[in-house]
This record gives sequence, structure tokens and C-alpha cells, in this order.
Amino acid sequence: MSDASVVVEAPARIHFGLLDLRGDLGRRFGGLGAALQSPRLVLEARPAPALSADGPDSGRVLEYAGSVQRAWGFGGGAALRVRESLPAHSGLGSGTQLALATARALAEMFGRPHDAAALAATTGRAQRSAIGTWAFARGGFILEGGRRDTGDAPAPLLLRQPMPESWRVVLAIPDVARGLSGPAEEQAFRDLPPPSAELTASAAHVVLMQVLPALVEADLPAFGRGVTELQRLVGEMFRPVQGERFAHPLCAELVDALLAGGAAGAGQSSWGPAVFGLVEGDGAARALADRIRVGLGGRGTLLVSAFSNAGARCSRA
Repeated sequence: MSDASVVVEAPARIHFGLLDLRGDLGRRFGGLGAALQSPRLVLEARPAPALSADGPDSGRVLEYAGSVQRAWGFGGGAALRVRESLPAHSGLGSGTQLALATARALAEMFGRPHDAAALAATTGRAQRSAIGTWAFARGGFILEGGRRDTGDAPAPLLLRQPMPESWRVVLAIPDVARGLSGPAEEQAFRDLPPPSAELTASAAHVVLMQVLPALVEADLPAFGRGVTELQRLVGEMFRPVQGERFAHPLCAELVDALLAGGAAGAGQSSWGPAVFGLVEGDGAARALADRIRVGLGGRGTLLVSAFSNAGARCSRA
């Protein structure tokens, strides 16, 4: 084991939507999303006699580090510190990025393999969506194929495509109840009735024939329309547990405001409450952010970000 510190930088991700909650074809979930440059997670690990953690989310870091230590059986420890954190339970994949960054840092310190899928399995992530796992590994736009009815492997990566350099995200995180996670999320999925076959088929149709071709051709208006329509369909799938199409009335207001303000597409990331609007270029992003800031009225956080096509980075300090 080296005496040098290890620093892992991991991107947030937005989740554009799940595809199949029915599972008729032997797989459930599936989905698409993309990695962001901001916000990001920065975690530092240095050699120490035992495991310890400090900074935001230190309790979760220590829990993940303990899982990794038990799984790998390595001797010695590490002092882990979160230097920059992601907003927790906001729909930006904070739990997955924190788990994978912790495992990746320890893998670097103790000379273990660091395949992202293996790290996810070791820390108990990717039990449903694998968007965060593949965003950590590769960055860019991710399409994954859903989990099998049997087996514990993360959903397979079907497509990784770079996001156009000029596309921007206006991200609003309102100060409302946090998105579902942990046991509450598991219960919500148990309570969800299977959506109609027509609804599931429509979601897949939009992704295959609108979202993906538009991405390959860097056609933001078409991509945005496809994402907005997918959000409508997915919102109907989750209406039985969310009560409405989005997690909170303010989320719905913000999505409408993003679209009215010129976003090519808009929606809620995962369980929210983070919502996003897609625009072309820095000028359009600043103008839309200024407009949304007025509507948000200090009731949350507003960010503008480019997409990240690099995934997580690990270095020695």
C-alpha cells in the first residue's frame, strides 16, 4: 500500500427516466441519464491505522468503507474525507457516487480491481438503476438495459454516447421534501402497480425513435421534446406513489417555468426534487437561470452545468 493520499472526483448524474416497471420480458427498470460536471463529489483517502471518515455524509462513507473492508478482507485502514459533496436524496445519485468513490479510493490504496460494476456490487448499489454506476465509470449519456429477474449483476450498459459540448443543464433543487431513498424507496416500488403495456411501449418508442437519434445527430430541440415526453410517460407510471406526475407541486411549477423560459426539454431527475432544463450554450443557460431564480424565490438551489463526458477521476496526491 502506498503512503500517498488518493483523491476521487465523481460526477452527479441526472436521470431522464425508467423504461419498464412491468418486467414482462424478463428484465425490469432500464433507463437513461447523463453525468454532469457540476455539482460533483470529491473524496480524499489517506493511509491510517483504522477506518475513519469526516466531512459531509461521513456516516455513509464509513458504512460503505466497512462493507468494502469486510468484502475484501484487507488489513489496515484509511482516513476518508469528503471535500465536496452532492446534495443528498435530491435525484442526483449522491448515494451511488459516494459508495463508488469510497470503494474506488480503497481499491487504489490497497491494489484491488476497480471495475465499476464490481464496486457497485461490493457496496450494494445498482439494485435497480445502474445509471449512476455507468456514469461513474464512463460519463456521458448512458442507456442501460434493466436488471434480470434473477441474479445480482448491475443492469448492462447498452449505449454510452458523449453529450454535445455546447448543451447545458439548468438545475433547480427546491427546498421541499427530499426524494425517496432506502427502505422508503423500496416500499414505493413494492406499492407501484404495473403500468399498462401501452405506457411502457410508448416510453421505449420515444427513447428509440426520438431521444437516441436526436442525441446522435446533436439535435437538441428533438432531444428535448423526446425527454419531455418521456418524463410525461414516466410521471404517469409513478403517479400512484407520487400523487401527481412530479414529486411536489413546486417541482411541477419549475418544470413548466423551464419550458416556458425556453428550455428544449425539462423534467424531474429520479425521485426529485431536482428538476432540470436543457438549453444550448452558456448565454441561454444564464438567461434561463435568471428567470428561474426569480420564480424559485430563494426556496432552493439553482445551478448551471455542462455535461461530463469523463466519468470519475482518481489521482494520487
